[in-house]
Amino acid sequence: MTTVYNFNAGPSALPKQVLERAQAELTNFNGTGMSVMELSHRSKEYEAVHQHAINLLKELYNIPDQYKVLFLQGGASLQFSMIPLQFLKEGKIGNYILTGSWSEKALNEAKLIGETAIAATTKDTQYKTIPNATHLQLNENDAYLHLTSNNTIYGTQWANFPEITHAPLIADMSSDILSRPIDIEKFGLIYAGAQKNLGPSGVTVAIIREDLLEENVDQIPTVLRYKTHADANSLYHTPPTFSIYMLDQVLTWVKEQGGVEAIQKMNEEKAKLIYDAIDESSGFYKGHAEKDARSLMNITFNLPTEEDNKKFLAKAKELGFIGLNGHRSVGGCRASTYNAVPLEACLALRDLMDSYRKNN
Repeated sequence: MTTVYNFNAGPSALPKQVLERAQAELTNFNGTGMSVMELSHRSKEYEAVHQHAINLLKELYNIPDQYKVLFLQGGASLQFSMIPLQFLKEGKIGNYILTGSWSEKALNEAKLIGETAIAATTKDTQYKTIPNATHLQLNENDAYLHLTSNNTIYGTQWANFPEITHAPLIADMSSDILSRPIDIEKFGLIYAGAQKNLGPSGVTVAIIREDLLEENVDQIPTVLRYKTHADANSLYHTPPTFSIYMLDQVLTWVKEQGGVEAIQKMNEEKAKLIYDAIDESSGFYKGHAEKDARSLMNITFNLPTEEDNKKFLAKAKELGFIGLNGHRSVGGCRASTYNAVPLEACLALRDLMDSYRKNN
């Protein structure tokens, strides 16, 4: 089989060991004679998987006891609506930091529900950087402050999060969750679609502080309330069982690698290879993000002309590099180096970038 280097932005690479384990158990999970996809979500065999995934995420991320881990559906995009439905009451403001397309979409959904504000934005610089966390426009009646921790399209990432006490800090961590250690207690709510660092598409993880579950939400449809899912341990209705099984397998793999701290070191090593190829190219490759805002997960760059971009991407595809095209809204090139992308793939991309530059 031809070697493939998967740099897709999402759904993205999964660890080979995880895929092989799932393959081995596909038709006979845990001696049941059935696939995990065929088990009742009320069965003891599935509930063991479900609870193990919750417990393992709590262990890996040092999640305090006053937080609940929820498995939700609808992707991170549904969270754009669930959050203001839950917290954006009359007289309150949903405050958003804009660092890219996904934070814009979150803000636009909140505008449909209540009053909003923009605490900071870097749109005027084409989202090349992250706002200064100490220079935010905050309001005493903020319902929450929302940010996107990593920006897949523009290749920027928060290095240090804002320190606020007047309202909950809410973060969309879909594209960098589990890529580095974080202090959970800085946040009221963290949410993440699984399809980049946690597993396949189909499940969204939410980590929510318990006091936020006490909001009066009687006016909200039952299935859109965080408390509904917290009270039922994410089994209020049929969960995406196979996606949660795969999430559990990915979390097991993270633990086997040495935990989140070890994963961070690997991610830093992988990203450095590609950023060095950019920085040492004498301008042949030009990164989109400012150096102090660079993402470890999504590395965005351009060659001298759009024609050069097309030729480079064509050559890369010919050699087995998948998913290097930039997002359709901005073009250029993008290497998504999520947790499961192996070092070997990043070494190969670095070598390709060096050789292509020398030959062109």
